[in-house]
Amino acid sequence: MKTLIVVDMQNDFIDGSLGTKEAQAIVQKVAAKIREYQEAGDQIIFTRDTHGEDYLETPEGKKLPVEHCIKGTKGWMIADGLEVDGAEYIDKPNFGWSHWNEWTFDEIEMVGLCTDICVVSNALILKAEFPEVKITVDASCCAGVTPESHEAALLTMKMCQIDVINE
Repeated sequence: MKTLIVVDMQNDFIDGSLGTKEAQAIVQKVAAKIREYQEAGDQIIFTRDTHGEDYLETPEGKKLPVEHCIKGTKGWMIADGLEVDGAEYIDKPNFGWSHWNEWTFDEIEMVGLCTDICVVSNALILKAEFPEVKITVDASCCAGVTPESHEAALLTMKMCQIDVINE
């Protein structure tokens, strides 16, 4: 079974406190990709960047002092039209999810935000945990903090034997 991992497609990263026009531009492509996996009966996993009210006091909050993805807020929620019944949801308190090794995967495709932070972090963790599993990142369904950092993250993933498609 193939698995689609949808990384942090949350309102705050799309049109909220950390939103970008590049993030807004991928929403419909991500929705189409999700539908494709749903129609095939494949596994879909959403990650959610998840912070508490004390975010600004955390090490991340001190380096990025912009409140975002505070659990339970509109900004924390997955963008309208993307959530699907039967999907798995992972609330992660930092860039990468450290418990992927509790899962089993045959093949993984990744999409989402931000290419240069949470997508690349999780892609590299997954590659380290599952070196024999094919991992693909659809660049047309990802956006970075900047176009330049998006490209740098794609290059990093390619250097680590992660397949990048639709550049």
